Parts: sequence; C-alpha cells; structure tokens
Amino acid sequence: MKLYFAPRTRATRARWLLEELEVPYELVTLDLARQENTTPEYLSVHPQGEVPALVDGHLTLLDSLSICLHLADRFPEKHLAPPPGSSDRGRYYQGMVFAETRLEPAVMELYKNPQRASDVSMRHPLAVLLDIVDKALGTRDVLVGNTFTAADVLTASLLHLANTLMLLDAHPRLVAYVRRHTQRPAVRRAVSG
Repeated sequence: MKLYFAPRTRATRARWLLEELEVPYELVTLDLARQENTTPEYLSVHPQGEVPALVDGHLTLLDSLSICLHLADRFPEKHLAPPPGSSDRGRYYQGMVFAETRLEPAVMELYKNPQRASDVSMRHPLAVLLDIVDKALGTRDVLVGNTFTAADVLTASLLHLANTLMLLDAHPRLVAYVRRHTQRPAVRRAVSG
C-alpha cells in the first residue's frame, strides 16, 4: 500500500489509521507549498491534486472516509470496525458519516472564518453537533461499543481541531476524549516526520 500524504491535512486521518493497524505501507509525503500535488505524476493518481490518496494494489481511494472504511475492513483481525451485521456496525457507519458530512463542514467553516467563532449564530450549529457527539459518547471512552474504532479516528481528529480553535469549552467530556485519543502512540507516529 502507498499513502500520499501532506502534514496537517485530512491525510493525517488515513496515516493515523494505518499506524493503528501496524501494517506495512509506503508513505509519499507531498510538499503542498512547492505544489508537488500538481505534478503530472501525482495528478495521474488523484486528478484533483488533493490528499490523501491510497493505492492498494489495483485500487486507488481518494478521500479519508473511503480510505478509513476500506482499511478497517481490509484488516478485520485488528478490530477497528465492528463486525458486519452487528448493531454496533450501524452505529459505526453513522459515526463515520456524521464526522465527515456534518461535523467536518461545521468545524472547517469556523476554521476558515475564525472571526465567526465568536458569533453565537455561527457557533450554534456546531454546538448542536457537539451535543450529539457528547450524547453518543455518553460515559464511554469510545464512540461505538467498548473498543477504539476508525470512527474514533475521524471524530477525534476533527474534535482536536475544534479544541485547538477553543470550540469545545462547553464540552469537557469531548476535551477529555480528544486528549485521550490524541495521546495514542499511533497518533504520535502519524504526525511525526
């Protein structure tokens, strides 16, 4: 497997999951400032020139959600996805899709427009989403069942950004969730060099 990666991008989620899996992969780091993502070679992998991209044999995946879903299923013995057909599997899908389609756009809106973070009307949609995550988490350390899954990778990575932007002040359990998961050894490996 080959992961095309750039630091501080959505590609970190895919790298984090690969590190959790502890499987061999080749890391190709692209320097976005030098526009290495616009070379003909990389555009043949990802026509939009975005990261991440994962090449796994004859399969090429171009976004962090599909990469994380694929990797968790490709290595079922690592237990980063609940078993197919289980009720936890449905909650896992819901957590993955919710993180990507609801939580990420709300966090990214405030990341791109930091002046709006202090505007109560702009924060309210995110506050509602954070309440949903907080309720889903309950008293557990993980989102689904009793074990860490790829849903935690996606959610914790987004909540880490929200916490950095000081958007989790009213959600101390989510702050604890972020701290617990961003201290995992796989995260340290994923964000280093």
